[in-house]
Amino acid sequence: MSDVRRLPDLAATEALGASIAYAMDERPGGAIYLRGPLGAGKTSFARGLLRALGVTGAVRSPTFTLMEVYETRRASILHLDLYRLSGSDELYQLGVDEYPPDAWWWLVEWPERAAEGLPPASLEIEFAYAGSGRRAELIYHRRGA
Repeated sequence: MSDVRRLPDLAATEALGASIAYAMDERPGGAIYLRGPLGAGKTSFARGLLRALGVTGAVRSPTFTLMEVYETRRASILHLDLYRLSGSDELYQLGVDEYPPDAWWWLVEWPERAAEGLPPASLEIEFAYAGSGRRAELIYHRRGA
């Protein structure tokens, strides 16, 4: 099942993230893949999602740290930015095995950089430029699919 959303501005992108955060209460873990070119809204989406889950501190793109860990009353999140990885072997050097995806939500930017080492996606979001705004195609995957 897929759904396409128009995102005319930054606020709409963050609001999309917040709306997905509320749906995350249905299960304790999973993986959300964020795809798209640089600047298309992946980190803005992540910021909206994390704020809606109760993260009050700085929400940074993990471009240089590669991963950030957030624990809130509602969810445990592992936010990964794999842009600088060259393969799945580098993923496990980060220590991601300490965050099992059945208990943690993996929010993954650039999942194609380490696809073989990632858990199956619960949701994939493809961000793209659309005029002066953005668009997001949400592709939902059923549990066990």
